[in-house]
Amino acid sequence: MNKRMRSPMAVAWVSLVSNILLTLVKFMVGWLYRSPSLVADGAHNASDVVASAATLGSMRVSTMPADREHPYGHGKAEVIASGIVAVILFLAAIWMIYQSIEALFLPPPKAHAISLIATVFSLLFKLVLYIYTIRIGRKVNSKGLIATAYDHLSDVYSSLAAAIGIGLALLGRQARIPYLEYGDPLASIVVSLLILKVAIHMGREAVDILMERNVAQEKLDQFAAIISAVPGVKRIDRIRAREHGHYILVDVRVGVPGEMTVQEGHDISRAIKKNVMERFDDVQEVLVHINPWYENESAVKANEVDY
Repeated sequence: MNKRMRSPMAVAWVSLVSNILLTLVKFMVGWLYRSPSLVADGAHNASDVVASAATLGSMRVSTMPADREHPYGHGKAEVIASGIVAVILFLAAIWMIYQSIEALFLPPPKAHAISLIATVFSLLFKLVLYIYTIRIGRKVNSKGLIATAYDHLSDVYSSLAAAIGIGLALLGRQARIPYLEYGDPLASIVVSLLILKVAIHMGREAVDILMERNVAQEKLDQFAAIISAVPGVKRIDRIRAREHGHYILVDVRVGVPGEMTVQEGHDISRAIKKNVMERFDDVQEVLVHINPWYENESAVKANEVDY
């Protein structure tokens, strides 16, 4: 395993162990003090255990070197894990909405201060874990780790809803306002909708990468500027780039003077690859195709550049 991926793997292990411990704590406290919101939050955490395990496994696969069967590497394993996390979040949100609506038609459970303390602790712990995970995930462009970070963020929302609900229930019991005791399921519905939004966003991103959608136009323009600055490059006929998990593959066709030798064209191709990969750490491969360019056709070809 290369040094670049050791830190993300450590973060993935921290996420997995943390989710296991929090799941056990929430289930125990929720069951002992009869807090349905904390039990539901624990069930949400249980789904996170599966998501964290999927991310950890995918990151191990994604770091494997390219081979005969996978010449472009195994980076998309992380994207698949990201899609799995998105599905888990989506289903968890739907389940939480169902449970919350059902709770509105039942007598409100008796809230306990211990449940509130456990929920606030979980909220703060998950917030720290989210900040830690998202920083490392964005630093190494790990789709699986970024998905795990958003999973932690959804837990923050879930715990926030539970804390608000339990707090309102405690207040309602003290002030003898029965309607406040239903604050838990109402807050849970709002937060579940936010989790749904996160899940849909993650799912779309995973599908886009699996369908090999082009990277953002801004990044393509940056690639084009670097390539155009290489001596000997007269035009860019086509440039494409796709994410392959935590790295990017670039494919470009450039026009060079037709009278150049094969060696000279090869040297330009190597310079293009070197310049792009030195500028962008997340670019793992640059495939360059050389086309002949002649002075009398430059004006025509300049208008036929395909991005």
